[in-house]
Amino acid sequence: MRSRRGVGRAELELSQAASTDLSTRDRVTQLLLEQGATTAAQLGSALGLSPAAIRRHLDAMLADGDVVAREQAVRGSRGRGRPAKVFLLTEAARVRCGTHHYDNMATAALRWIARNGGSSAVEAFAADQVAALEARCRAAMEDAGDDPLARAEALASALTAEGYAANASTIASGGQLCQHHCPVAHVAAEFPQLCEAETAVISRLVGTHVQRLATIAHGDGVCTTHIPAQPRAQSGNTVTTVRTDK
Repeated sequence: MRSRRGVGRAELELSQAASTDLSTRDRVTQLLLEQGATTAAQLGSALGLSPAAIRRHLDAMLADGDVVAREQAVRGSRGRGRPAKVFLLTEAARVRCGTHHYDNMATAALRWIARNGGSSAVEAFAADQVAALEARCRAAMEDAGDDPLARAEALASALTAEGYAANASTIASGGQLCQHHCPVAHVAAEFPQLCEAETAVISRLVGTHVQRLATIAHGDGVCTTHIPAQPRAQSGNTVTTVRTDK
């Protein structure tokens, strides 16, 4: 039987190896982003990796859909043998590489709107941005009925189809809608109007007032919205945002 110390050392070595693999893949990704189509030999030479090592990383990236392989285009007469393969980043991988760039641009645009139009202009922009999402979700919820909890479940499915990885559940005080992904979290951290506009959409779609308990934009792990079981009688939907990290 292996000692606990031996098991701990093995786990540490595996963790270090996994960390090294991720670091190397990041370097491969950056090189492909900078150079475009590149052969395995060129990548290995630039990164100081053996042919076997670079192949292992490229095979893993191919399996994950981060790169594609194509035959290298050859100008003029081609020599004997098959042309070398070149590797390129997929569109999905390129989008991930550019996330911070797009976030920075969106944040800069909203700062400009705030400076020149004030907070009301930012609110109007946020409402306009979620209008199309609201329309698509409403169309997907046509058969959900009138019960707020049933509508929350239908909304969760609609939001998941939009990339929000959402789910709804019933709790003692009503229902809870959770979104495990937020495509604008970095921008919404500075401009909470985006979260407020989204919360208003949730309120209108489920047909009752809601309470926003947590948001990814403010450092929570999940965007959580509470849906009361017995909404108060009122003339219109009221949106209440409640922070839990204060």
